[in-house]
Amino acid sequence: MTRIVRLLCLLLLCILGTASSGAVGSDTTVYFVNVYAGPEVYELDGHSAILVDIKGREPVAYNYGVFDFNAPNFIYRFVKGETDYMAVAVPWHWFMREYVARHRRVVAHELNFDSAQKARLLSLLEENVKPENATYRYNYVKDNCATRPLRAVELAAGDSLVLSRPDSAPAPTFRSIMRKAHADYPWYQFGIDLALGPGIDYPLTDRETTFSPLELDAMLPTATVAGRPLTVRSEVLTPFGADDAKAGPTPWYLTPVFAGWALFAVGLLLTVRDLRRRRLCRIFDALWFGLEGLTGCVLTFLIFISVHEATSPNWLYLWLNPLCLLVPVCAWMKNSRRLLTAYHIADIVLLAALAVIWAAGVQSPNPAFIPLMLIPLMRSGAYLVLRRG
Repeated sequence: MTRIVRLLCLLLLCILGTASSGAVGSDTTVYFVNVYAGPEVYELDGHSAILVDIKGREPVAYNYGVFDFNAPNFIYRFVKGETDYMAVAVPWHWFMREYVARHRRVVAHELNFDSAQKARLLSLLEENVKPENATYRYNYVKDNCATRPLRAVELAAGDSLVLSRPDSAPAPTFRSIMRKAHADYPWYQFGIDLALGPGIDYPLTDRETTFSPLELDAMLPTATVAGRPLTVRSEVLTPFGADDAKAGPTPWYLTPVFAGWALFAVGLLLTVRDLRRRRLCRIFDALWFGLEGLTGCVLTFLIFISVHEATSPNWLYLWLNPLCLLVPVCAWMKNSRRLLTAYHIADIVLLAALAVIWAAGVQSPNPAFIPLMLIPLMRSGAYLVLRRG
């Protein structure tokens, strides 16, 4: 949103808040709304909001998912983990217009609240969208557009909210839920698996799974407060399927897994040739380890500077780190053999340690990581074989 639209929204919420004060009663209906995935990567996990419908007035959507691309240093702050989101109140038809146009499924769950609970909820919502309170520090898995409105509902209910998953499958992890939501966008998930470490790999409680609006949508119909149902009914507001707005699956030959094994095949052929001729292709090693080193620089930023959830620790640092840049730097230096030998020995040891970590389930690897990790293991082994010979 542009800054002008942001200011208009803030002005509008003040007007709406003033108009709705003291107007909560039997003629007021409140809904928890979940929006299914859209085509953009930032829409794949869905969205949530609260709808307040006072008879005779324009229904209002309380939306905790507004951010400003035009904010100063937005990209840098996003990568660093200092992304600020806003809570705003907008007319319901404004809220729905985009989702209808983009063929996104929208589901509304009517809350089983009495007048006092509705009044408390509306008071909390109006307090949240005041200009001095509207901005909050977004956290992808702990504090987002789904967890914020859910917390407001829980506070308004005045008792503990009990949520349970509709199936008896083993508890999911943050990463497994993300992978399910991003199944048709494998390169996006590849980036997530690269950037986020074991902090998203532990079994979640039912409450923690509500970071995902899609998971939350399945849990609300059976949720209870003080032993009674949280919702009265659920209604699908748009005539679209759960995945209608998403792009089609990525072709298998364009996935990270295919790319990874294709690169491994190239590396294997080069390594066999190099062993036969007893001379390594320094250009390939310089390019490959240089790319690993540059990726390691990105991980260095994420691990030691970024405040994103679960970027630190990240055991991929055993494989992808700035020390990989020693290979392209030293490949053509005559007096660097000892240094390169030490590096390649350490590389094999560290890659073996990472394999043990993966096997132990400490950090779940992306399937494409396996062939990509085998390439430096193979090249380091070939270097040591030829160096010894």
